[in-house]
Amino acid sequence: MADSRTNRRDFIRIAAAGAAAIGLGIKGIRGNLPEESGVLSPEKQAGQKTVMGLACEPIDKVRIGVIGIGMRGIEAVSRLLYIEGVEIKAVCDKFQDRVAQAQKIVVERGRPEPAGYADGPEDWKKLCERDDIDLVYSCTPWYLHTPNAVYAMKNGKHAAIEVPAAITLDECWQLVDTAEQTQKHCMMLENCCYDFFELATLNMARNGVFGEIMHAEGAYIHNLFAWKFNKVNGYADMWRLKYSTNHNGNPYPTHGLGPVAQIMGINRGDRMEYLTSTSTNQVGMSLYAKNTFGEDSAEYLQPYELGDMNTTLIRTINGKTIMVQHDTTSPRPYSRIHMVSGTKGIASKWPIEQIALEPNFHDWLTEKEMNKLLKQYEHPLAKKVGEMAREVGGHGGMDFIMDWKLIYCLRNGLPLDQDVYDAASWSSIVELSEISVRNRSRMVEIPDFTRGVWAETPPLGIVE
Repeated sequence: MADSRTNRRDFIRIAAAGAAAIGLGIKGIRGNLPEESGVLSPEKQAGQKTVMGLACEPIDKVRIGVIGIGMRGIEAVSRLLYIEGVEIKAVCDKFQDRVAQAQKIVVERGRPEPAGYADGPEDWKKLCERDDIDLVYSCTPWYLHTPNAVYAMKNGKHAAIEVPAAITLDECWQLVDTAEQTQKHCMMLENCCYDFFELATLNMARNGVFGEIMHAEGAYIHNLFAWKFNKVNGYADMWRLKYSTNHNGNPYPTHGLGPVAQIMGINRGDRMEYLTSTSTNQVGMSLYAKNTFGEDSAEYLQPYELGDMNTTLIRTINGKTIMVQHDTTSPRPYSRIHMVSGTKGIASKWPIEQIALEPNFHDWLTEKEMNKLLKQYEHPLAKKVGEMAREVGGHGGMDFIMDWKLIYCLRNGLPLDQDVYDAASWSSIVELSEISVRNRSRMVEIPDFTRGVWAETPPLGIVE
């Protein structure tokens, strides 16, 4: 006789899946994005102009307000204090003890105590409204990234937001339109673009080492059970686990996609045209919940929608392809893959760094040969602040390099490495992949968030 608990659990799962599919509306039914829906290329409003290559007035001392003092936020406060020309003016979190911790870090470093905001879930807006802040730095849960950035820009601030920058297409367009209306920077804090091997392969690509890049792969493969199900030290209010209960697709694409998108000139000479996405069944979260909390637990009876492994294939206007994967469930080592393949060679980072070049493309370079090549094409950013970055830390130093370059650009009135079009297009994979998955992996068009400007924009350069 079937276990009644299993039957109940299966019923809940099926009902939730049906509700989620219905919730997708016309986009979910058709599996594509009709031009008339407005999400492919909504019209600009009066006075709205492109921010491609945006350079704003230099800011001698960048005054920062940090929203969200959790796992990422507290690290950001500490890192930013190592950068010349930075002042932390205010910090905000809905938990008072986190605000106090951030204030203590700033004071212990010999700086004035920043103002603290912890009076309810909307208190972050008061931070954005201050007249002594230049940059709002958001490390909040996913669903707050776009609201934080939009409100900050509308209040005259530049915005830097954690990944993904948006979780719906509507939010992607909100970011683009607000940046174009306000002429303010909006940068997604994609730290993986600043890892040492990724920077080196970007430099190699710009110098033709791999020939013409035809295909790339990226991923976020990272078992997160210890954080998803941890009610004390995990994600506040279990927000990441809650997202997994009614969403499928790839909810976190940018760690793998961002670095290869820069290498391939996405939004700068090429753009992502369409994708197809597929997910495995969801098994891992339920199995973990059963083994950890028991068959009668709410954690086990709760249905989960997010497939264990999602694979999304993207084709660009110029006929290149990108594979992006997401898996936060399987018991396997961490990997972002980071593979770029061109007409003259290939580079791959995980599980070990490897490079193969013609004419000996059948064999990987020896460790000595590869290290010599990596040294030859070490990115100027790594040369400039790499040693300090390793000392300060933050995912091996890439977080610090990202912050350092952001502040450097703001202080010198330079365009950012990542702009709002990158934030929108890379993040759009979240909803687009779900639409495809729920429609038997049907092709889904990817909006042109630059509205055609990509065709006239050169790829990201190697700035000395």
